[in-house]
Amino acid sequence: MLNVYVRTQVKCAHGRTDIVVYMPDTIYVLELKVNDSAQKVLEQINEKGYAKPYLTDGRHIVKVGIKFNADSRTIEEWATEII
Repeated sequence: MLNVYVRTQVKCAHGRTDIVVYMPDTIYVLELKVNDSAQKVLEQINEKGYAKPYLTDGRHIVKVGIKFNADSRTIEEWATEII
């Protein structure tokens, strides 16, 4: 009903993206890590080319690196980059 499609563990040439969310005008590429900096997680998205398969789609692409804290089991920080 929300017109949102979500896929997990999406294979690409250099690994697997944790989550890809397809919305009508935007695609979100999310990578999740425990006790790693959000910026470093975002760098992994760029290095492995997780967003490349969606560049010709025509929608906006938002890359999101999310750091979870193992002790509190919550999101501690996140970093985004819009293409």
